[in-house]
Amino acid sequence: MSTNGASSPATKTADGPLAVLQRIRRALPPRAVVGERCEMCTAEIPESHSHLVDLEHRSLACVCRPCYLLFAPEGAGAGRFRAVPERYLRIVDFRMAPAEWDRLQIPVGVAFFFHNSIVGETAAFYPSPAGATESLLPLDAWETVAGANPVVRTMAPDVEALLVRSDRSGTECFVVPIDACYELVGLLRKNWKGFDGGQDAHEQLDGFFARLAGRARDVGADGE
Repeated sequence: MSTNGASSPATKTADGPLAVLQRIRRALPPRAVVGERCEMCTAEIPESHSHLVDLEHRSLACVCRPCYLLFAPEGAGAGRFRAVPERYLRIVDFRMAPAEWDRLQIPVGVAFFFHNSIVGETAAFYPSPAGATESLLPLDAWETVAGANPVVRTMAPDVEALLVRSDRSGTECFVVPIDACYELVGLLRKNWKGFDGGQDAHEQLDGFFARLAGRARDVGADGE
């Protein structure tokens, strides 16, 4: 997925990672656009590629693997960009009663939660026909959830999210990369019909969570 470009420097140092990338970009000759390209160095990238979170614009940047590693926690990157991790966890004994879900004030059965380091608060979003809709999250309600499920506190700010699906059959809960949440939002927005999304949207939702379950590693609510 392509989003806002990434041309603004993240640091003011002459030899910072973005300054190095900008010098490389200036040195490269213009090339015809054939496929999707890295938003940092303009290298061609495959359909399945890595992402960075732009903290300033709250957007995703599509990047090649070398640029991704530059901004990974163990890399040299700093400033407004963060590499989106690649771990998928299924919390098999997620602890949340129906009344606690109601306290989160989410009007639908699917939502994702992540810590926004810029404002220092946990944000809640849910899919809708218009895309990702933010819900004002009662802080005490979130603390109750996090207190009952300590693994939630291991999520990396801005780049990992708690994705929850709650209905009459029970609750499914995963810790996922933030780009997976926006993939789900786009999928439902594309297939949404009528008041509750319609059959196509529900089938897409079922398929998405089935793929998550196949990819994720099972952990307990108390942590890995």
